[in-house]
Amino acid sequence: MTLAGQRTFDELGAHLMDVPFCVLDLETTGLSPDGDAITEIGAVRYSMGLETGRFQSLINPDAPIPPRITVVTGITQAMVIDAPKIGEALPSLLEFIGDAVIVGHNVRFDMSFLNAASIRLGYGRLPNRSVDTLRLSQRLIRKDVRSFKLSSLAAYFGSPVTPNHRALDDTLATAHVFWALLERAGSIGVTHLDDLLALPTIKGSRAIGKLSLTEKLPRSPGVYTFRDKTGDAIYIGKTTNLRARVRSYFSGDTRRRIDDILRDLDTIDHVATLNEFEASVLEVRAISEQNPRYNRRSRKPRSLHWVRLTAEKYPRLSVVRSHGEGLMHLGPFRSRHQAELLMHALWDVSPIRRCTARGKGCSFAELGTSVCPHAGSVSESAYRDIVTELIDARDHDAGSLFERMTSRMARLVEDQRFEDAAMLRDRWSSLNRAFSHHRAWTALQKAGRIDATGPDGISVTIRQGNLAAVWRQPGQTPLFSAATAANECHATSMAASEEAGLIWKWLNGPGIRLDGVTGTLTCPSSKIPTLLSASTD
Repeated sequence: MTLAGQRTFDELGAHLMDVPFCVLDLETTGLSPDGDAITEIGAVRYSMGLETGRFQSLINPDAPIPPRITVVTGITQAMVIDAPKIGEALPSLLEFIGDAVIVGHNVRFDMSFLNAASIRLGYGRLPNRSVDTLRLSQRLIRKDVRSFKLSSLAAYFGSPVTPNHRALDDTLATAHVFWALLERAGSIGVTHLDDLLALPTIKGSRAIGKLSLTEKLPRSPGVYTFRDKTGDAIYIGKTTNLRARVRSYFSGDTRRRIDDILRDLDTIDHVATLNEFEASVLEVRAISEQNPRYNRRSRKPRSLHWVRLTAEKYPRLSVVRSHGEGLMHLGPFRSRHQAELLMHALWDVSPIRRCTARGKGCSFAELGTSVCPHAGSVSESAYRDIVTELIDARDHDAGSLFERMTSRMARLVEDQRFEDAAMLRDRWSSLNRAFSHHRAWTALQKAGRIDATGPDGISVTIRQGNLAAVWRQPGQTPLFSAATAANECHATSMAASEEAGLIWKWLNGPGIRLDGVTGTLTCPSSKIPTLLSASTD
């Protein structure tokens, strides 16, 4: 026989009034569950805050009770001679506990003995969640009491039962302390089971004081905005569960930046959405519009960069901060470093010229890594073929370019030049992302308006790579709408670029149904190779 898994209480989002609790206490022959045994069990079960049953039994430890334990508990060897052994009592106790959340004072001690006995008897570990009144009190009233012993807490909260190291009396005292602590927790917004389980890990007094800001957050997908006292956004994020995600900042997240966010936090705004896809798009837009200071990776860059193939007689690659005239643009990029990484990747796969001035001193041509039309090493017609191949690779078939990079990477590995191979791998990834993004952007622009429905039944309207509306059913009033983006050959902002990427990923996800397209939704039949597929060919 093994214990069944505990039910989820709606993924731990149940209101505390709907959660059954079983407060328990054990007396033992010592401190180690490996060498000592249980001598007494006391448990009281509660439902909707009301007592529904009690369990009390002495246990024959099948071993001598040390005198020091008898002095503390008053349990003698004679008292347990006729008592059931743990193998007889445990099945009844497990049935009594059922699916309740177990509560105890220093509950880890009690759970260690229960789990040891349960495993030894073939039932496995108890699947029940547990709550520790010791840790709760240390979090909630640490400034009000000097000692966190059960006797001290029982006296502080006026328990009618005085703990005396007997299981049932200690259980009743623990229960009184627990309900008093729940009242304190409720005043700071702890109203559901997941809130209670996370409370002992709350970072400190500052976080506890602000935990009530999360009280009205729904358990739905959406976007949350942390604001400071001036009303400025300091952090914006998206999630599938607003309440759970925002509360995680107060407990489980140990990053130093989170302490700074909580220090500056004054209010929390949120926008509930129908699914994570909608939330992802709204997050990108909100970060771009409000530029919160703690969204370092996603915040709006000071300037954008593109890689341009110039429109000169002999075109070359350059990093620019605006579109301007050119035969080809790839980007945008947040930094010049990212743009230069792509430019070096293109130089790795194409002999296009690198020199910027006329003359015969092109060192790259001398090394054989590029051609130099000004030095007469390539004809105008042959150079035009180089340029055409590069543009065609971006738009149609990039196989030959990636094959060159694969061969070079293999040679570097063979020569044990692993750092150079890793650098080439990074350039490969940059080239792959740039070509993939360009093809997705172009496909979305040519498609015009796209109506599609996801596997969750939520329908969307997309116009030129811009999420224009979200519908519960097509034809109804949209649940979210936005202005339509203009048809652009290239993304003119990071927000537009990232939104198009999210939309393209969603359209290519499982279970998506296309309901209508006004233009033509196509992509090149030749896929851009991945590093894994190329390395295994």
